[in-house]
Amino acid sequence: MFLLGLTGSIGMGKSTTAAMFADAGCDVWDADAAVHRLYAKGGAAVPAFVKAFPAAVIDGEVSRPALKQIIAQDPGALKQIETIVHPLVGQDRAAFLDRATADIVVLDIPLIFETGGNKRMDAVACVSVPGEIQKERVMARGTMTLEQFENIRAKQMPNDEKCALSDYVIETDTLDHARAQVQAIVADIKGKLTHA
Repeated sequence: MFLLGLTGSIGMGKSTTAAMFADAGCDVWDADAAVHRLYAKGGAAVPAFVKAFPAAVIDGEVSRPALKQIIAQDPGALKQIETIVHPLVGQDRAAFLDRATADIVVLDIPLIFETGGNKRMDAVACVSVPGEIQKERVMARGTMTLEQFENIRAKQMPNDEKCALSDYVIETDTLDHARAQVQAIVADIKGKLTHA
């Protein structure tokens, strides 16, 4: 089983690219989706949040907007939230890997380099577009202000650094171009697995 980390900053096309890997026969695990499962009603993170941050739990689930408010009021809360969430995300990933059956397993982890997750991968692919396109895509969603976008981008490793550290870079300028690159990466990895 080949572990391919998939990363890229906000608005770079990571979710779309992850779906292309799934279409190409890879098993795909999504860190953000794992967090959503953990925060949902009955999710594994809910009891810990009831204890640590009761104001964050609304109607039996962890509220992301409430968490944002807590972090805004107390920046130190983020570390505590991470100590709750990261081990649970790790358990979710381990359970997924136990069930995975494909030759290539893609782990969609936005902060793979920032958290050192790249050390556990056989290779890393980074999705990328020029900064202006990234900004246009995020602003077109209408879910955040320019200031919020700039704050998120400032907290993430710069795109050119991510690309330099990655084994593969996928330009997501068009869907067809991205799909062709995904297929080439899958073929390249399958070639390595055959000759291993």
